[in-house]
Amino acid sequence: MSSGRSKNAISFILITIALDAIGFGFIIPVLPALLKELLGVNAAEAAPWAGILAFTYAAMNFTFSPLLGNLSDRFGRRPILLISLASLGIDYLVMGFAHSIWLLVLGRVLSGISGATQATAKAYIADITDLAERTRAFGLVGAAFGLGFILGPALGGLLGDISPRAPFFASAGLAFTNVLYGWRVLPESLAAENRRPFQLSRANPLGTFARLAKLPTVRWLLLSVLLFHFAHVVYPATWSFHGDARYGWDPRHIGFSLMAVGIGFTIVQGGLIGPIVRRLGTGRTAALGVLCNVAAFVGFALASQEWMIYAWIVAASLGAVGGPAVNSLMSMRVPDNAQGELQGAISSVQALSNMTAPLVMTQIFSHFAAREFYGAAFVLAAVLTLLSLVPLGLGLRSSPSP
Repeated sequence: MSSGRSKNAISFILITIALDAIGFGFIIPVLPALLKELLGVNAAEAAPWAGILAFTYAAMNFTFSPLLGNLSDRFGRRPILLISLASLGIDYLVMGFAHSIWLLVLGRVLSGISGATQATAKAYIADITDLAERTRAFGLVGAAFGLGFILGPALGGLLGDISPRAPFFASAGLAFTNVLYGWRVLPESLAAENRRPFQLSRANPLGTFARLAKLPTVRWLLLSVLLFHFAHVVYPATWSFHGDARYGWDPRHIGFSLMAVGIGFTIVQGGLIGPIVRRLGTGRTAALGVLCNVAAFVGFALASQEWMIYAWIVAASLGAVGGPAVNSLMSMRVPDNAQGELQGAISSVQALSNMTAPLVMTQIFSHFAAREFYGAAFVLAAVLTLLSLVPLGLGLRSSPSP
C-alpha cells in the first residue's frame, strides 16, 4: 500500500473510531428527554429503561465483536467496515424517528451490532503498519476515541436544545458521510493469501473466560478490574438522569458536564500519569486512583448544589490513573506470549460490566430518586470501588512488587 493511500486509510479508521465515540456521546445528554417524551414519565421513572437500552447495546457489542472480526478475516476489512458504518447510519435514523420505546430498543440492537467494529478497525491498522509504527497507530486510536467522547456530549447537548431527536439525525449524517469517504479512500488491507475460512467456533465471545484459568497470577487483579469498571458504569448509566432529576439540567448542561469529565480524564491519562507513576510506583498509583474515585463518588452522591459536581470532577479525573495502573500491573505479571490473551480477558470482564451494571445502577437510582435521595447509585459505586482495594492488595502480594 502506498504511503498516501496508507495515510488516507488511517485517517478513515481514526474518523470511524471518533464517530463511534461521538455517536455514543451525542445520545447521553438527550436520553432523559427522549425517554420522558416516549413514556410520559419523569426522569427517575425513565432511568430503568436507559439501563435496558445500555444492556441491549453492550450485549450486542459483546456478541458481535468477535463475529465481525472473524468475518473480516474471511471477506476482508473494507466490506465489513463500510457495511457496518452504513447500517449504523440507518440505525440512527430509526432511533431519530422512533415513536415507541420498542423502536428505540430495536435501534440499540442495530447500533450494538453495527458499532462492534473496533476489532476490525484495529485489525486493519495491524495489516497496514509495521511493528515500529503499530504502537503509535494504536495510540492514535485511543486518542481518537477520547476526542470523540469529549466532543460528543457537548455537541449532543447543544443539538438537544433544538430537539431530543436532532443528535440522532446528526449522527446519521456523519455516518453516511464517512461511508462515502471510506468508499473513496479505503483500499482493502487483507491480501487474499492471508484470508482464512470462517469458523463459528472462533467467533465465540465467551471463549476468553475459559482461558482465565491460565492466568493465575492476575486473577485477583482481574477481580479488581471487574469491581472498578462495574462502578464506573455509573457515569453513562445515570449521570444524565441524576443531573435532570436533582438539578433540573437540560441537555446542554448535561453535555457540558460530561465534556468536563472527558477533558479531565484525558489530561490526567495523557499527561499526568507518567510523572505520578515515576514518583509513586505502579502499585501505589493504582491505590491512589481507587481512593480518589471513592472520594469523588461520595462527593457526587452528597453534592447538594450543582457547582459541587464540577469540584468533585477534579477528584474523579485524578482517579483516572487507577485503570491504566492496574492494567500495567497485570501486564507485568504475564509473559510476552500471553499479552493478547490478557487483553482479551480484560475486554471480556469490561464487557460483562457494560452489560450488567447499567441495569443495576439505573434501578438503584430510580428506586431511591423516588424517595428524593438522588445519589444512591454513586454510593454503590463508591462501595464497589473501595472493595476493589481488597483484590488489588491480594494481587500485589501474589508476585513481586513492580
